[in-house]
Amino acid sequence: MRHLDRSSLVRTTLGVVAAGALAFTLVACSSTSDSESNNTAPTHPVNEPDEREGSSVAETPAASVPSLAGGVDTQVAVDASFVDALGTLGLTPGVVGTATFTGGTFSFPITGGNVDYYGPDSEVRPYVQGFIEHDGSGLSLTAADGTVVELTDFDIDPGESKLYGDVTVDGTVAAEHAYLFNLWGGTLEPLRTEGSNAVLEGTTVHVSPAAASLLNETFGTEAVEDEMLVGVATITVATQ
Repeated sequence: MRHLDRSSLVRTTLGVVAAGALAFTLVACSSTSDSESNNTAPTHPVNEPDEREGSSVAETPAASVPSLAGGVDTQVAVDASFVDALGTLGLTPGVVGTATFTGGTFSFPITGGNVDYYGPDSEVRPYVQGFIEHDGSGLSLTAADGTVVELTDFDIDPGESKLYGDVTVDGTVAAEHAYLFNLWGGTLEPLRTEGSNAVLEGTTVHVSPAAASLLNETFGTEAVEDEMLVGVATITVATQ
């Protein structure tokens, strides 16, 4: 685990935000309204199972990657408000395993999974389906008293618009495959390609009720709010 100097993190993050990039983690889901505030997650995502008769009829995906074993990564440029919140709580963020932090952006390598993308104009719901694994990497939060919480092995379920992961506190497992973040794609950009890679960018990430409760209990605070904005994610997957 490697800790990041907070002053350096703040400077680089503010630079990223000023350039127009928000961001923290991981996949492409979609909401019904562009009028929703980026500071709260919506309560009515479009990328959810549709109960209309015939809505699940067979349809060819606009893009399909049956195996994500070729990578590449989920990148996250942290939002300044999240950095400020960590500073208020006296928490120092860091990276775990193969995760990296460069120029204000976290990177979590993709290690497996699969994705089918039908698109918002299709009749298929959810229109992004599959799962995306990030084994062997993660994020750490260290308190002034030395308490360390690690969130690792992220697993994104775009159909549920949720991100799951394992949680340890001072090296002891606190939860496995815990529901950590809500994902909202109200600002999701259309799927694009870069060479042989497919890119989904624009999903905002918010702290889940379960994660807020766990962090508040662990660090003895009430400052971690449910649906706190973490940032916006860019996911790049190899299609070959």
